[in-house]
Formats: sequence, C-alpha cells, structure tokens
Amino acid sequence: MTYIENVLICMASPLLIAALCMGKRQTNFFLFCFAGMGACLLSAYINTFLTAIYEADAFAATSEIAPVVEEVMKLLPLLFYLLVFEPKAEQIKIAAVIVALSFATFENVCYLIQNGAEHFSFIFFRGIGTGAMHVICGAIVGGGLVYVWRRTWLKIAGTCGLLGAAITIHAIYNLLIAYGSAAQYIAYLLPVLILTVGKLISRRLIP
Repeated sequence: MTYIENVLICMASPLLIAALCMGKRQTNFFLFCFAGMGACLLSAYINTFLTAIYEADAFAATSEIAPVVEEVMKLLPLLFYLLVFEPKAEQIKIAAVIVALSFATFENVCYLIQNGAEHFSFIFFRGIGTGAMHVICGAIVGGGLVYVWRRTWLKIAGTCGLLGAAITIHAIYNLLIAYGSAAQYIAYLLPVLILTVGKLISRRLIP
C-alpha cells in the first residue's frame, strides 16, 4: 500500500520551511505548489472512489475517469485564484503551470514508490512525458483563462471548453499509455515534441 498522505507531508514540509524563510514575495509560488500536490492527492481518492462505484477496469479508469477528475481538480485552484484575487494575465499563466508541475511531480513520486525505480530508461521517459503532458494542459487552461475571463459572456462556456480540451489531451495520452507497447513511448515523446514546437513558434512570434 502506498501511503500518499505521508508522501505529501514529506514533500510539503521542506517547501513550507522554504516558504517561511523566503518571505511574502514568494508565497504565491509555494501556495500553488501545495495546491497542485493537494489536487493530486484528492484526485487519487476520487479516482479510486469512482472506479469502485462504476466497477471500471484499469483501462477504463486510466483513459476515461482519471483525465476528467485530474483536470477538474487542477482547474479548481485556478478558479479560486481568479474569483478571489483577480490576478494579472501573466500571474494566471504562471499559476496554471506551477499547479500542473506540482501535480505531475507528486504523481511521479507516488508512481516510483508504488512501482519501483529500477528501470531508469522507462522512468526517465515517463517522468518527462508526464510532466510535459501536465504542463501542456496547464498552459492551455491558463492561457485560455486569460482570454475568456476578460469577456463576461464567454467565462462559463470558455472555461468549459478549455477544460474539455485539457481532458481530451490528457485522455489521449493516458489511452496510449494504457495501450502499451510502442504506443506507450509515443505517448511519452509526443508532449515533449509539442512543447518544443510551441516554444520555437512562440520565439518566432515574440521577438
């Protein structure tokens, strides 16, 4: 059994100490780290509950339930941030990426504890692929929220559309992972390729 609550405490404790030492300017960064890891913890509970309720097998749980639950849980801290603090555009984008990265980091650590870390090449590709996938989803949601929340009539529909896009990308990734074989490594490399291409395009568009 993996005691993910204990893992969260061990990971969050040094961050909490760092937050206390670095002052108020860096508070938001650490809060979003905690939010991302907390979202991952809650996602694990909800995924397990829904899998049991619907009697889903591992394939269905991975490709159908997990993407919806995880993307919704990552969105909730961002919505709270938007509604309560009304941040600037750049702050929203940064918050979305930090939440996504923290979520991916906590997920990877739990995976290592549960499955072991003896196969370096597999763990290496999985760690990078999963991190890149979560960053892509976070960037889509964060960047999209900046646009849709400037338009009152588009807030609800736009947010749902962004969530749907993130869920779709996440589901495709998980589907390829669950399929296994060569598709699994394609899934690991695809998010990295998308991020690389996106970075190159953004550099050309923004001198």
